[in-house]
Amino acid sequence: MAQEEDIPHKQPVKAIADARVPVDNRGVNPVYLSADWSAPQPQVTRAVVVVHGIRRNADDYFQSALRAQAAAGETGRAALMIVPQFLNDTDANGYDLAPDLLRWRTEEWQGGEPALAPAPVSSFEVFDAILARLADRTRFPNLAQVVVAGHSGGGQVVQRYAIGARGEAALKRAGIAVRYVVANPSSYAYFSGERPEPAIAAACPGYNDWKYGLATLPPYLAGQTPEALEKAYLARRVIYLLGTADNDPDHHVLDKSCKGRAQGPNRHARGHAYAAYMQARNGGTPNHSVWDVPGVAHDGDQMLTSERGLAALFDVPSVAARK
Repeated sequence: MAQEEDIPHKQPVKAIADARVPVDNRGVNPVYLSADWSAPQPQVTRAVVVVHGIRRNADDYFQSALRAQAAAGETGRAALMIVPQFLNDTDANGYDLAPDLLRWRTEEWQGGEPALAPAPVSSFEVFDAILARLADRTRFPNLAQVVVAGHSGGGQVVQRYAIGARGEAALKRAGIAVRYVVANPSSYAYFSGERPEPAIAAACPGYNDWKYGLATLPPYLAGQTPEALEKAYLARRVIYLLGTADNDPDHHVLDKSCKGRAQGPNRHARGHAYAAYMQARNGGTPNHSVWDVPGVAHDGDQMLTSERGLAALFDVPSVAARK
């Protein structure tokens, strides 16, 4: 099951994904694939990227992704399931990692920060490399849609990537639609200093720095203005997928820093507060949707395989799609 543990980022992963995606000849990143993407895949019309949480348990999330695929009735070859794995320095201590395998400091992959080794590659550049492969019409001549989804820590990195998302351009040039599914993250990147809990923010130095705000930016986003980034983010199709029972203010892997608490008391509240904040800015968010998943807490497997999870990932008809 794609669930979280007590000290998730301090334990080496149980398994490392068997496939690799090269990132600009500066490193390779492990990834699970439901089909061999090195060969032409003319039958593939949809690609779904699913990102693990803080435990980096891509093996569990790959199984959840396959269960969601089966529940959606897409067990054939039309959908390619892709689950990248972002390793960290703990994994380097637990395994004799190949020298070209990318790894980050603890949780920094969640905000697109540069890797520790073998080169300062942003986790966002891993997404760029995946999307570039999918945009290759010699491999995927009939691909029509790409979904980039993440739960928990994966939801954090997907939400931030959707702000910059250089890799989207190649897909759009190829006529491939893209959307982002942000499920149960602990925090979001705000475009101004406003927060749902202003008193907490006022007493929290750096609360508006990246990855919580745009007062500072990571190298991947250097040279871009907050206004341009917000405009691009608003133009993208984003679904916030929120478990209604993910409302524990003391959850063991909830971000309880003052930067996190300034965004609200729990994940469900933080998600709705962020969506409302974005809706109130600059003409609203016609391309963004908030879909509650009734009764589900912080469980990636249940989120992905829920009725609304299947609607978000595979366009399975759902009441969520009418909201």
